[in-house]
Amino acid sequence: MTQIKPLASQTNPRYSDIATFFRLPVIKDLEKLDYCICGIPWDGGTTNRPGARHGPREIRNASSLVRTYHPSSLKSPYDKFQIADIGDCPTNPIDVQDSLKKVTNFYDTILKSKTIPLSIGGDHLVSLPILRALAKNKPVGMIQFDSHSDTWDTYFGGFKYTHGTPFRRAIEENLIDPKKYVILGLRGGLYDPGDLTWAIEQGITIISTDKFYEIGIKETIKIIKDVLGNIPTYFTFDIDGIDPTFAPGTGTPEVGGINVREAQMVIRELRDLNFIGADVVEVSPPFDVNNMTSLVGATIAFEILCTMTKTNL
Repeated sequence: MTQIKPLASQTNPRYSDIATFFRLPVIKDLEKLDYCICGIPWDGGTTNRPGARHGPREIRNASSLVRTYHPSSLKSPYDKFQIADIGDCPTNPIDVQDSLKKVTNFYDTILKSKTIPLSIGGDHLVSLPILRALAKNKPVGMIQFDSHSDTWDTYFGGFKYTHGTPFRRAIEENLIDPKKYVILGLRGGLYDPGDLTWAIEQGITIISTDKFYEIGIKETIKIIKDVLGNIPTYFTFDIDGIDPTFAPGTGTPEVGGINVREAQMVIRELRDLNFIGADVVEVSPPFDVNNMTSLVGATIAFEILCTMTKTNL
């Protein structure tokens, strides 16, 4: 089979042609792919600033600025694997439960093909139906880069399905092993002093932003690797884990966060983990400034792709 490649930017300017993730072709035949990149244009779980439904489209646009070869390794995932944009997952903008079902059904098909997905949201609730597909046979480990734990129980009178609750539901449904689960970047105020009690009681390893700066990058990476080992692992990256100085276009920004460079350094050292999939979520273009957040989202997505394919060595 001919190797799938992004559109060459030296012959086709990066601002030209139809926008796709990293200028890759759109190929919907999963049997031809090792990895796929999929948009999930849905933000029906948002409780604060909306707009993440527009994230996939703007990240596609911004990803035209991301070149083919990783700057540290000088390697490209597109030389080693068959990777393509597979378009967007079906959703229902006015029905939360229908959207969750549609996403799970879509990812069931991806799982059957043995293609590894990198998903672009969308708000953080989209991770739950993805996990319902990828972890339906056995709970998985997870690394979550986020300023919030997203393990609250309910919002607004008992509603259980929002972008602040996906991983409580995932643990309750036995999709994630909480003792093989690391959250990095937690910060910001809480609704109640006991907001994190449940997460801690489950055995989740929490590396707050304060702790990250106290122990440093090397120790942070060691903790992540020690917790996750070789267990099949999902990587979820909420863009609000990045300080809003660098990523202002998000639904629930929290100041005082990790910067983009530090996030890249952590991601690059996670290549030994056994990733079964990943997502980048909560980019809200209507609240962005000069497309900064979309570019950060695209850049982080490329870093994660290179880590999953081990082409950032």
